Amino acid sequence: MTDAKTMIEETVKANDVVLFMKGTKTMPQCGFSSRVAGVLNYMGVEFHDVNVLADDGIRQGIKEFSDWPTIPQLYVKGEFVGGCDIITEMTLSGELDKLFEQCHVDYNKDAADKIREANV
Repeated sequence: MTDAKTMIEETVKANDVVLFMKGTKTMPQCGFSSRVAGVLNYMGVEFHDVNVLADDGIRQGIKEFSDWPTIPQLYVKGEFVGGCDIITEMTLSGELDKLFEQCHVDYNKDAADKIREANV
C-alpha cells in the first residue's frame, strides 16, 4: 500500500486538479464518475484523471488517503474536495466556481452558468 500512497501523494501534488475515477475522462465506467468528469469537461477544466479500475492498490489506497469511502474523488491544489454529490451541489450553488477562482484554476464561467440554468 506504500507504493499506492506514494503515487497518490505525488499525483495530487503534481497536478492542480485530479479526479480519481472509475474509467477515464473520455470513457467513464460509472455514472458518478461520468457526472463529475462531465462537469469538469463541460466547464473546460484541465484535469488529470486516474482510473482506479486499472490498479486495485490505488482503488483502495485513495479511500484510505482521503478517509472517504466512495469514488470518484476530486482534488484541487492538493486538497480533497469531495465526491459526486458534493461536486454536484458545489456546481449548482456556485461554490465550485469560487474554489476554482481562489485556487487560480481556469474554467469557463459561461459553461458553469449554463449548468446552473439547466438545473433550475
